[in-house]
Amino acid sequence: MHYDRELTEQRLARVLNERIRPAVHARSVPLRVEIWNVPGEPVPVHEGLSAPYRPARVGDRWGPAWSTSWFRVSGSIPAEWAGLPVEAVLDLGFSPHSPGFSAEGLVHRADGTAVKALNPRNTWLPVTASAAGGEEVVRYIEAAANPVVMHTAPDRLTFGPTSVGGRAPWLGDPAADPGEPLYRLRRLDLAVFDREVHELVQDLEVLGQLMQELPVESPRRWQILRAVEHALDAVDLQDVGGSAAAARAALAPALAAPASASAHRISAVGHAHIDTAWLWPLRETVRKVARTVSNVTQLMDDHPEFRFVMSQAQQLAWLKEHRPDVYERAREKVKTGQFLPTGSLWVEPDTNLSGGESLVRQFVHGKRFYVEEFGVETEEMWLPDTFGYNAALPQLMKLAGVRWFLTQKISWNTTNKFPHHTFWWEGIDGTRIFSHFPPVDSYNGDLSGADIAHSVRNFQDKAAANHSLIPFGYGDGGGGPTREMLARAARLADLEGSARVTLERPATFFARAHAEYEANGGAPVWSGELYLEFHRGTLTSQLATKQGNRRSEHLLREAELWAATAAVRHGHPYPYEALDRLWKTVLLHQFHDILPGTSIAWVHREAEETYQAVARELEQIVEDAQRALAGPGEGRVVFNAAPHARGDVPALGAAVRTGPAEGNVPPVADGDGFLLDNGLIRVTVDARGLITSAHDRTADREALPPGAVANLLQLHQDFPNQWDAWDVDAFHRNTVRDLTDAESVTAAEGAVRVVRAFGASRIEQHLTLPAGSRRLVIDTVVDWHEKEKLLKAAFPLDVRAAHSSAEIPFGHVERPTHTNTSWDAAKFEVCAHRFLHVGERDWGAALVNDSTYGHDVTRDVRPDGGTTTTVRLSLLRAPRFPDPDTDQGTHRLRYALVVGAGIADAVREGYHFNLPERVRQGSTPVAPLLSVDHAGVVVEAVKLADDRSGDIVVRLYESHGTRARATLTAGFPFTSATTTDLLERPLDDPTSHQVTGDTVRLTLRPFQILTLRFRLTR
Repeated sequence: MHYDRELTEQRLARVLNERIRPAVHARSVPLRVEIWNVPGEPVPVHEGLSAPYRPARVGDRWGPAWSTSWFRVSGSIPAEWAGLPVEAVLDLGFSPHSPGFSAEGLVHRADGTAVKALNPRNTWLPVTASAAGGEEVVRYIEAAANPVVMHTAPDRLTFGPTSVGGRAPWLGDPAADPGEPLYRLRRLDLAVFDREVHELVQDLEVLGQLMQELPVESPRRWQILRAVEHALDAVDLQDVGGSAAAARAALAPALAAPASASAHRISAVGHAHIDTAWLWPLRETVRKVARTVSNVTQLMDDHPEFRFVMSQAQQLAWLKEHRPDVYERAREKVKTGQFLPTGSLWVEPDTNLSGGESLVRQFVHGKRFYVEEFGVETEEMWLPDTFGYNAALPQLMKLAGVRWFLTQKISWNTTNKFPHHTFWWEGIDGTRIFSHFPPVDSYNGDLSGADIAHSVRNFQDKAAANHSLIPFGYGDGGGGPTREMLARAARLADLEGSARVTLERPATFFARAHAEYEANGGAPVWSGELYLEFHRGTLTSQLATKQGNRRSEHLLREAELWAATAAVRHGHPYPYEALDRLWKTVLLHQFHDILPGTSIAWVHREAEETYQAVARELEQIVEDAQRALAGPGEGRVVFNAAPHARGDVPALGAAVRTGPAEGNVPPVADGDGFLLDNGLIRVTVDARGLITSAHDRTADREALPPGAVANLLQLHQDFPNQWDAWDVDAFHRNTVRDLTDAESVTAAEGAVRVVRAFGASRIEQHLTLPAGSRRLVIDTVVDWHEKEKLLKAAFPLDVRAAHSSAEIPFGHVERPTHTNTSWDAAKFEVCAHRFLHVGERDWGAALVNDSTYGHDVTRDVRPDGGTTTTVRLSLLRAPRFPDPDTDQGTHRLRYALVVGAGIADAVREGYHFNLPERVRQGSTPVAPLLSVDHAGVVVEAVKLADDRSGDIVVRLYESHGTRARATLTAGFPFTSATTTDLLERPLDDPTSHQVTGDTVRLTLRPFQILTLRFRLTR
């Protein structure tokens, strides 16, 4: 017998799509349609229900970009449908894109309760399982006309404005003209749901997809092909419903064949990745959450085996506030064990850019919400879509009570394939967390044959394990799992030729995977950061957003410190509610498409306004507390929120200053340039405004290589192959313009002023050298109007540095300066927070900054035999997608070269640079609430306990990468000092501290984080 395999496969595709699938809802009647176009922003449900509707019909256009329309659909179920299941088919004119990227809808009953959502892959609505015949149906649809900002072509994504007709990115600007209606009503019907035909569709899909993934020479593939052919022969194309049972019978033997005993096992976990903002604003995410949760809770009614995880507490908090009916449905399903609060975080943040204390509060507020609202203590960190993971996270997870970590983003590496899918991740302090990267390489799985087969083929750890996890459900813009996905899972539970698929909790998978590895000698270990070899431009895009975050983080530190000090010293009211709210606002904006600068203009303009409001409120909290502390009088009280003393001003305290403050040394003319000399370092600036010498007078050593210049601004062409705002590709280095021409180089008050113009932009820099400091400060104002350019500042240094040391949360990470391996070479753009240090064993230099994260470090050997290590800061970018005006306008940023610096100096100067002194009128010095006698032990937070007990909570860490024995002295009487977790709950840790009188003796390992809770003597 001869089989034409391709002919049968083509036949299956056409018959399934053109005849069988449409027959699921073949018997239908149209619904009456009425519309109300909302003027302006979305309205509450009760307004939508009571609005003045007008008649509409299929074929009508609706929805200019970002607008909302309410539809009222109504009709009568025909009498002849009595006893049959009836659904509504509601196609609002959906585009072929994935759910969440275009129009969406949420259907309501007349009482305002939500039923389920509508999107391009989910257009059905349950009406009744058994019609009586003649009953009237009325439903209301809140329809969002969200535009398609990122075009999805059949073979690729397109990322720039010209590639999508020139208009799509501008749709991300709320000030832009919304234009004409984007959508046209396509189908709004009542229909009989033919369950047998629906099940036939699922049978054919599962077997057809499995068949495509099996080798052509596999007997199983040919057996399936024969069964499919017999089933298609059994289908009467003019009576699909009447012949569906016979077709299913032909497929039954193929579906009943069990999987092999050695088949890979997959834990399928329902999931909907909902970007808290991205190609839509925050307000739209509030509605996306309601739609997705409505969908999954409706599915849970019909599928008790279905488990769904939701990983961002902020989104559930929105749901509670804006859609309490949907929230209560979620709470009901938490009790049944189907709806699983997961992830332990307030949002899914960027973990390269967020500060250490911010990441602590992500855990605190996330886990606390889950405990208080659902009684659930989450044990996993679920973070599938963040652009790299800093090496402090394992310790933070452990201190938050987290046992497991899941992501898949490292599968996006463009140079090196990560060697494991299940492994222990070891942080900079030695803490290890059991981790899993789903080999499906997606957080938006659909349990298709391709998903399952790729998971099996791709799994790296076959020799030691046989389990992996698939997060399934439409995501990014939400949507979640569908009934079709659940049908696939049921058929793939035990099917020959496929992995075995089980619907279950993440915790069940992790426990089983851990036990499996332990039985086979243990899982492999990956030590250090999880660097994503992709999306490096996120370290620089949208400077104003990054500056708002950095400033907010430091203001929050100051507000808590001074408010706690004033509360303990003077009984000043501690602003619990305000700090809680402000922290949550900052945490929200650390979401991994806001802080990285990869959202539409709408998102970033709102973020800038929000950060300004946050700063105003925090500045007021700081001022109120400091005025209470400074007391009356006409003197000058200088406050120092940094963890290291500044001259006579103690760390975390304040001193009365009687004489004038030391200022900047004045520039002295030196030929055509200027000289800055404070006795510690001597800096020469030439007529071009470039630094030609930075001499360490103490060590008698020149920092710059012979003939080199520093603070060299360099302009690169910056047009990556894809993902404009996300990526900086290595070839940007091939095209560079040194900005050496200066309009003017002059002496200003205590500064050398340099002005440059290039293209359509202008830069003004003030170079200052404070008295008594090794820090040369470059204060930069840029009026930036370039397109697709990258601006860097280069500092070549005469050091043979084997590695750079870049600050990350609660420590620093060392990265090689060579490119011996592809792993080293791929790190051509890296993240550093307040400092990046390079040096030899006895001498080094650091660059500190107030808002820059992207850096690169290169090393070269000169003809004279010396080595030049060049550090460059990435200052500004100008991508055109998704915000075509990214970074356009005026910016002020500061960075500084610290000459003759070790790691200890870099740590100290990084804090000082970001936490300037504050001066208040008064007469009272302020003794710190606590002091530490070891420069390497840094106090990161001082606050009152969240439970309002009045206890003082102190978080500190070892910052130099060495063991530390230190004494903490309290400036208040206390009865106990207890080690706690991040949520301020007691931990059993007898080795980290010992209490003697008013002191606490600390013993810390390198980069250890310690939280102490002091109960005051009352």
